[in-house]
Parts: sequence; structure tokens; C-alpha cells
Amino acid sequence: MQPAGRPPGLPLRRKLLFGALALLVLYSGYAWYAGLAFTAGIETQDMDWNGDGRVSTQETLQSWYAVTVRTTQEGARRCQSFHWRGQEDGEPIRVDCTTSFEKAD
Repeated sequence: MQPAGRPPGLPLRRKLLFGALALLVLYSGYAWYAGLAFTAGIETQDMDWNGDGRVSTQETLQSWYAVTVRTTQEGARRCQSFHWRGQEDGEPIRVDCTTSFEKAD
């Protein structure tokens, strides 16, 4: 039962909240599909895209829209190459490789 004087349906504030949450979920899905760097599990201190030894706020934000990651696996060696978005075929910004030695059963 609605209190007197209150219009039926959801209040505007709640509609805006649901809309913002829906946009956040949609952007997260797009970012994962596009391979943006922040979806690859890279830590903030590793987002030094210009190689000057310091991570600026701009570089952190670039991982949300401008830097993509491509992961390759060759045997026990796993590499992540980071590229500027739109230039995936060009020279990578950085390549991080790890080798895992798992114990055979």
C-alpha cells in the first residue's frame, strides 16, 4: 500500500542509482571483451606506460580506456603484451612474461 501523496513506481533517485549500476556492469563487460588493461589483473604500480619509473594518475586512467592486453601461452611460459588501443599490430608498450614450474604428479 502506497502512503498518501506519493506517486506510484520507483523514486527518481533509485532509478538513477539502478541506471548507474547498469552502466557500470555494461562497461565492465565491454572492457573485458575489448581486453582493456585493468581487466587483466595488472597492479597499479605496474601501469608505468611511458617508462619514466613513476605511475601517474593519467597512466592509471589510461588502463581503463587506452591500453589493451594480449595474453599468449607457450608451454609453461605465459606472456602479456600491452599495446595502445587501435595499434595492437604495432610495437607493444611492454611485455611481461612468467614461467611456472608445476610439479608433475
